[in-house]
Amino acid sequence: MKIVLTTKLPTEGFLSIREHRIVMPKESKFSRSDLELELSDCDILIPSFDYPIDKSLMDMAPNLKLIANFGVGFNNIDLECAKSKGIQVSNTPDPVIEPTAEQAFTLMLAVAHRTAELDRKMRMENSPIQIGVMNNLGISIYGKTLGIIGMGRIGQSFAKRAHACGMEIWYHNRNRLPQAVEGECHATYVDFDTLIAHSDFISLHMPYNSDSHHLINESVLNQMKESAVLINTARGAVVDEEALVKHLQQGKLWGAGLDVFEHEPIISSELYELDNVVMSPHIGTGTIDGRLAMCVCVCDNIHAYLTHGTVINRVI
Repeated sequence: MKIVLTTKLPTEGFLSIREHRIVMPKESKFSRSDLELELSDCDILIPSFDYPIDKSLMDMAPNLKLIANFGVGFNNIDLECAKSKGIQVSNTPDPVIEPTAEQAFTLMLAVAHRTAELDRKMRMENSPIQIGVMNNLGISIYGKTLGIIGMGRIGQSFAKRAHACGMEIWYHNRNRLPQAVEGECHATYVDFDTLIAHSDFISLHMPYNSDSHHLINESVLNQMKESAVLINTARGAVVDEEALVKHLQQGKLWGAGLDVFEHEPIISSELYELDNVVMSPHIGTGTIDGRLAMCVCVCDNIHAYLTHGTVINRVI
């Protein structure tokens, strides 16, 4: 089998499929034109979650049988086209759970305690920071209400961490969880409007699709507490970034922790100027351990396809 990776990934993660012909870019990722050159005899394609795989690329790959996506999100792939061509698509849901929950928790604490802002200002040559009892105050997460929108496995993992730190957990989901799962997460189901209006912290963990596009828009932001914090480790376009910037500029929110952005890799320039925003460059799954685990998951999907004709983590 010829297996093509769009992006340079750890070679040690693919040792279990080394008997096949593996083509990987020498630099960070293939240009589109370079990828096109590899597709005519490609059997399995491994795109990273930030690499778009559209119909024109699939048309160039007549032998393509499987797109084993490196990532849990798959909005980078034209699924309708893949389905029409009989191409299976898989993802890597398990390895991303804990790293993403950790990143969401990191962002929540950093915004609440103004960690990035104060660190940045303390490093200035003429630092404006003055140590004092009533200076540089943040907000505590203990005893506060955390509203989680999208209570899949990442949301559940985040909820367990937050509960351990003394937070009350509310959640809203397309479908209510079984009582046993709610009990494990110490989470209470509430309607969307209640969660938005009364949560002290709101964390987004839903997949991106047409229904979730701009789910957090100006109208929703207007319903949030001015003391609230918004955390987004899902997908950037779940939030109307322009409306969010305006609310942050006007002090209508305490702050935001953002790992994803609506127009990646372009980030609204105003966000860089705001002290009440903590940003990270889409690293929710970005740990050494996590990346290797994702490679293994991709290989497991490939082995399952070659052995049984269907993948483990099948999207279509």
